[in-house]
Amino acid sequence: MGFKEQIDLSRLPEHIAIIMDGNGRWAKNQGKFRGVGHESGVLSVKDIMEGCVEIGVKHLTLYAFSTENWNRPIEEVNFLMELLISTINQETETLTKNNIKLNAIGNIASLPQRCIDDLNSAMQKTENNTSCTLTLALSYSAKWEITDAARKLAQQVKDGLISVNQINEEAFAAQLTTTNIPDPELMIRTSGEHRISNFLLWQMAYTELYFTDTLWPDFRSEDLYEAIVDYQKRERRFGKISEQLN
Repeated sequence: MGFKEQIDLSRLPEHIAIIMDGNGRWAKNQGKFRGVGHESGVLSVKDIMEGCVEIGVKHLTLYAFSTENWNRPIEEVNFLMELLISTINQETETLTKNNIKLNAIGNIASLPQRCIDDLNSAMQKTENNTSCTLTLALSYSAKWEITDAARKLAQQVKDGLISVNQINEEAFAAQLTTTNIPDPELMIRTSGEHRISNFLLWQMAYTELYFTDTLWPDFRSEDLYEAIVDYQKRERRFGKISEQLN
């Protein structure tokens, strides 16, 4: 029996977040330019995206480009930006075919204008799709996001729109880029690294973490299903004891 057949569809994580790691190492292992790994990683994105739709996962968030990634060699950054543009243009039709809505979070204004324009176009074309929301975290940093939310609330207090006493968890979460997205129940990181690298720090307070040695270009839907099966074996207590959950 495959992992897909072991999944309890009544207990799916509504939101899965993935740190897509290992593209460069995958290319290096094959004696190829790092960009080849990024190109191969796009195939994994397509397979995982379609795998989520097939079983009914409603939200998939992919850590596509972090704020820290701007510090990589300029040649690689430029390649990634061009790959982002070409992939968005090529896959918008696939998104529509699979009834997937495209969304983006992060400091989008820091991206090249061509990226911003193509991203906005794709999001507009898919805005009415309902099977799954694919969110790309681009030029994203959780510390940036939290700082930006604090700045917005401070400005509201300064302008007299709210009082300090009105700032609570709900008010803070409403200022985050994920305000219309449920917190992820499952976070997957590929390539054997065991850290969350400034990704969704606020949102992952109670997320189940799953780490695999598989490099992202080799990660496929069966690997996704294995992670979901592992997730469904865990007891999620949210601070309670086991007896309170029965």
